[in-house]
Amino acid sequence: MSYLNGQTGYRKDILTNRSVIGNGYVILEPDGLVKNVVPGYSDCDVTILGTPQMGATFADYLVTAHAGGKNTGIGGNGIESFLYVISGSVSVKNADEEAELTEGGYIFSPADKPFTFENKSGKDARLYVYRRRYIPLEGTSAHTVVGNINDVPYMDYEGMKNAQSKDFLPSATDLGFDMNMHILKFEPGASHGYAETHLQQHGMLFLQGKGMYLLDDQWIPLKKGDYVFMDSYCPQGCYAVGTEDYIYIYSKDCNRDVEL
Repeated sequence: MSYLNGQTGYRKDILTNRSVIGNGYVILEPDGLVKNVVPGYSDCDVTILGTPQMGATFADYLVTAHAGGKNTGIGGNGIESFLYVISGSVSVKNADEEAELTEGGYIFSPADKPFTFENKSGKDARLYVYRRRYIPLEGTSAHTVVGNINDVPYMDYEGMKNAQSKDFLPSATDLGFDMNMHILKFEPGASHGYAETHLQQHGMLFLQGKGMYLLDDQWIPLKKGDYVFMDSYCPQGCYAVGTEDYIYIYSKDCNRDVEL
């Protein structure tokens, strides 16, 4: 394995890192991330982020697909999957659809349909990938969704004009989906309306800006490139600082009762 940031050999300064394993949360900053060898990927740098080893019910990955980089099959056999293009472009395909995704593009593939991707652009593509075992609900099912989040309008977040969100999937109206992906944006100075404490877990990748984030009982500075896993009932909330919007993509399980 080698460092994702390209660091090799000794540093000129002491070793420091902002990553934290806390009470109900994990923070991974880019400097400490490593490349992982994951079967199915070729000509890709893959970093594993959230995992069941953290306590997550899902797995998250950060992938740099070089020219010709591809994966021969993600998901299927009970595993639902999702891919989001942070930058660049890739071709994606499952049994239902085939599409060229550019920045902001995404595919959700249900648990019975693995999908593939290939970078045919000649330039690096940066991808966020998610996998989770689907929880069936009698009489319903999920379906393939392909789109670009840049085509989705922002909605005011719980009545706040300077905090807004976007939904990737129709889980608010379709119980066939047991999870969703969201974009949350805070203008400088904006914040959550309250410290949330809920059953749902989050995997969060920060795409832009910087802010202060409440995790458990700690206020922690986070910025573009950071990743956070948040376990059930971990108190959480944030406010944006600086001069640009604070934006992150995150997953949330939904539409299922508690298993006893």
